[in-house]
Amino acid sequence: MGARTIPSLDEAHRLNPHELRSGESSSLLWLTRKLQQAPDSTVGQPSLSLSFDLRSRSRIKACLSDGRDVGIVLPRGTVVRGGEWLAGPGLTVQVLAADEDLIDVRSNTPLKLLRAAYHLGNRHIPVQVSEDFLRLGWDSVLADMLIGLDLNIERLSASFEPEAGAYAHGV
Repeated sequence: MGARTIPSLDEAHRLNPHELRSGESSSLLWLTRKLQQAPDSTVGQPSLSLSFDLRSRSRIKACLSDGRDVGIVLPRGTVVRGGEWLAGPGLTVQVLAADEDLIDVRSNTPLKLLRAAYHLGNRHIPVQVSEDFLRLGWDSVLADMLIGLDLNIERLSASFEPEAGAYAHGV
């Protein structure tokens, strides 16, 4: 089959998976699988810096560190964590967690952090959980709620790796 251009990633799901894996279907570079470990040689490999929202999508178009455009088509529900590797025909790329606008939540008592986690969980808010802090995407309403719960908050720019959730397997 000759090369053809895919006008949008929405059309990518209609292609034969073999065409995507072999790169026969398009001049666009494709990343179609997540590697279980880093490749043997990573010298000169491009990287891809993405927000958590973009790392949670199964189909996106992005720009590599070397300026080339790439299409990412992964199984639905796949979440790519910062530091993981994606591969496609003749291409291996490390995905980096981009800095995002976040709320850093801290308290001098663990109970207050637990209460905050409870309230955020009730709202289905993605939360990064640590021993001494919680992090979530910036939202002024949630910031006010957390201040009302007598927590210390700080707006910061950092990478975001929220919990996968109770029903996520191997994420």
